Amino acid sequence: MEQIAEPHGMMAVMRAVVQRVNGASVVAEGETVGEITGEGLCVLVGVTHDDTAEKAAQLARKLWSLRILEGEKSCSDVGAPLLVVSQFTLYGDARKGRRPTWNAAAPRPVAEPLVDEVVARLRESGAEVATGSFGAAMKVSLTNDGPFTVLLEV
Repeated sequence: MEQIAEPHGMMAVMRAVVQRVNGASVVAEGETVGEITGEGLCVLVGVTHDDTAEKAAQLARKLWSLRILEGEKSCSDVGAPLLVVSQFTLYGDARKGRRPTWNAAAPRPVAEPLVDEVVARLRESGAEVATGSFGAAMKVSLTNDGPFTVLLEV
């Protein structure tokens, strides 16, 4: 398979958009499938073709220890919950034309197990983790606290 290179010439990496929130939820088919209350993180995870279980574990460690909560605390410091939602559109490329391409996004057989691995590793670390529904049309609601949003790439 062709290697997908990023604009700056580096190989594509697993991506996560991380938002510090005061509550977040995700609804699929009219039902709430995941919800966190209070201070925590809403994490949109994008997977590309070359991602591995090791990268998923690295991302989970980073999310659990990232010091972006109130008082420069991490989820591990205060037991804050995380809402993790798969987001293939993080690999949309709109550099040419007006319609993004999704070539860099991994297909479901690659992406779903890796998003599940991020969630499993977070839970192994002691995190309370809510999730979206992989591949479903979802409505994500959140209160971005700050606002505070960072892009992680591992």
